[in-house]
Amino acid sequence: MVPSTTATETLTAGSIQLQLLPERAVYIDALRALLVSDVHLGKAETFQHYGLPVSSQINQATLQRLEGLCTQYQPEHLWILGDLFHGRDGMADEVIDAWLKFLHRTQVVAHLILGNHDRRLQDILSQLSVECFVEAVDVEGILLSHEPEVRENSLNICGHIHPCLRLNMGCDRLRLPCFHWQSPQHRLTLPAFGEFTGGYEIALARGEVAYVVAEGAVVGFGK
Repeated sequence: MVPSTTATETLTAGSIQLQLLPERAVYIDALRALLVSDVHLGKAETFQHYGLPVSSQINQATLQRLEGLCTQYQPEHLWILGDLFHGRDGMADEVIDAWLKFLHRTQVVAHLILGNHDRRLQDILSQLSVECFVEAVDVEGILLSHEPEVRENSLNICGHIHPCLRLNMGCDRLRLPCFHWQSPQHRLTLPAFGEFTGGYEIALARGEVAYVVAEGAVVGFGK
């Protein structure tokens, strides 16, 4: 695998330019849109519900990073590609309040494609100033979804998988989150945005690229 390193990485898919950010988000200037996936707010509170001592500061760190991106790029739209919240047990008042304060400060228009963790929360989410979609959404020829989708002549941007790449360097082993670009499928899978999420280790096929996030930079590895 041959690496190339930049603070951000621009991926051109047809006529669409995607800016891959080290904060594990995508900015599309043509749409004035910021894209993230698998935020999992309230995951710490879900663990607390079952008696496990996990710090609630995780939510604040995640939302601060998201707010920083909104301040820097000034998007009109925030698209969350599934799993904004982790589950009903984590929907504590302080979690909801933090989300609403984030929206008030940024004034961004939030859209959520419901993921496997928050589909059952639609009744609650409809009251939290976020436009919810049950199915994949076509935005100017880009198919936004939670799980991977296939649609002819469309670029698919999705989440759900939490892709990571394992790097073996002599005696050292690193497992890092990545953007997974699959050119044959015309698909980009985003890494999980949330601070408290696991990852699925991918194996690169020929022609695929993993844009790894490491130390505030995006590093491309391809075969």
